[in-house]
Amino acid sequence: MSNILILGAGRVGASVAEQLVHEQYRVTVVDENAASLKLLQDKLDLRTVQGNAGSPEVLSAAGAADADLLLAVTPTDELNMVACKVAQTLFNVPTRLARIRNPDLLARPELFADHAFAIDHVITPAQIVTEYLCRLVETPEALQVLDFAGGLAQLVVVRVEEDADMAGKPLRALRELLPKADCRVVGIYRRNRTIRPDGDTQVEAGDEVFVLTAQRDRRAVLALFHEAGRKLRRILIAGGGNVGFRLARALQGQYQVKLIENNPARAAWLAEHLADTLVLLGDGTDEGLLETEQIERTDLYLALTSDDEDNIMSGLLAKQMGARKVIAIINRSRYVGLLQGSRIDVALSPAQVTIGSLLAHVRRGDIEAVHNLRRGTAEAMEIVAHGSRGTSRVVGRKVAELRLPDGIHFAALVRGEEVIIVHHDTEIADGDHVIVFVDNKRRIREVEHLFAVKLGFF
Repeated sequence: MSNILILGAGRVGASVAEQLVHEQYRVTVVDENAASLKLLQDKLDLRTVQGNAGSPEVLSAAGAADADLLLAVTPTDELNMVACKVAQTLFNVPTRLARIRNPDLLARPELFADHAFAIDHVITPAQIVTEYLCRLVETPEALQVLDFAGGLAQLVVVRVEEDADMAGKPLRALRELLPKADCRVVGIYRRNRTIRPDGDTQVEAGDEVFVLTAQRDRRAVLALFHEAGRKLRRILIAGGGNVGFRLARALQGQYQVKLIENNPARAAWLAEHLADTLVLLGDGTDEGLLETEQIERTDLYLALTSDDEDNIMSGLLAKQMGARKVIAIINRSRYVGLLQGSRIDVALSPAQVTIGSLLAHVRRGDIEAVHNLRRGTAEAMEIVAHGSRGTSRVVGRKVAELRLPDGIHFAALVRGEEVIIVHHDTEIADGDHVIVFVDNKRRIREVEHLFAVKLGFF
């Protein structure tokens, strides 16, 4: 069992710690804030150490000498960098990840090399969330859009509309309606209940359907479950922090983008750095401002401030006043399930969006991508298969031979540039990128075991 050392008990650190403890990893969390550590210790079976994350003495007390992986996610970039260097130099921790947010530092990748601060992988949550939001903007009918194999394959989550072509039909009708499309429904959630799909499963309005599809077929597949609305043109963002700024910068020029920021100095800075975005000084909860900016003509409203209550209230207000679609960042992950699908169309937790990039380094095996689904209850993984029939449990075998347990589905594989939807007679080859859907996190260990290469391979 891996020993994981987490530096920082903030939102990201606490979320990762909770997930890893539930998956039965040995976790130690270091933070200077005793109250934050007590909150974690009261609800999770983990060890905590109070102190400075960059201190050799503190890291030693936290068990750095026995750690398999160090995750530095304190609020301070420089502290995260120093902690990684100390962990490498004094304790030889094999894998070191650090959250870095300062763009000046990110622009100097040589700082992260072994001879410098010895950071194996840099995590930038604001950029991860921004890319996630960009995919939702590109596909407004979807609740989630997740990339695999560099975007060749995508997992899209969509809520079925009453008048959709697939509503009331069995899943086998997909093949009749789109005979040339590469797609597979890998999961259905109905009234918070998991349904394992097969050809006879009937789709109902209101279902959350998880579809794995080749990127080129995404639009056609989604149109069967949810009518494609008019293309987005007008976008209003509330909150000019790291995510709001990055998103406006990514979208300006393609859409009519407005950004609301309530801090005068920050608003002036944003106006200077966003040439094609209209920056407004104000508050997203100001009904008068929303009315002045014609919220009823807005195609997409995004509440991206650091305050959950403001995001919830401004999102609800925008929807009530006529915004076509509303997306809100909610830092308290427990609120996400309450709000998703209400007047707020998409509620997302930044920590849950970010956690997949961290889990890819925690999982055993050659993992290319990990995505959290259903607020952490399910997971989609992209795993590279290695070996031969003699050294691997999957390579050289047809899927039917594997006798996969309930809750584990091989949805597709990517071989070179080709996306292959998996069927019972699909044979897995060495080097295939296999996309696995796991609807119960307790099955993750079984997936890792399945792809583990036997010693003879070496």
